[in-house]
Amino acid sequence: EVQLVESGGGLVQAGGSLRLSCAASGFTFDDYAIGWFRQAPGKEREGVSCISSSDGSTYYADSVKGRFTISSDNAKNTVYLQMNSLKPEDTAVYYCAAANILGSLMLYEYDYWGQGTQVTVSS
Repeated sequence: EVQLVESGGGLVQAGGSLRLSCAASGFTFDDYAIGWFRQAPGKEREGVSCISSSDGSTYYADSVKGRFTISSDNAKNTVYLQMNSLKPEDTAVYYCAAANILGSLMLYEYDYWGQGTQVTVSS
């Protein structure tokens, strides 16, 4: 069974930090890109960051560049999203997803999705 499980969300003040984790199982991890997406109430789901488990290449949405860092521990089949200098507009449910591609933030490329973890940033 393919499974992606996010963890690490919570409530923080603006300027604070959180580290999200995505634990993957049930597929060949090294053949997939892992992406982080987020969805705020009333808004479309949007790409945040992604990483290729095979070559380590990364991509970030302009809104999070310089604040968020994605990383991968292939031995643990786990991807992390370090979120620094958080802003209220970062408030959303964050989802981890897997795609059988090198790397992309396009929603339609992703085959498997986790359950999401809530991130709330107060003013």
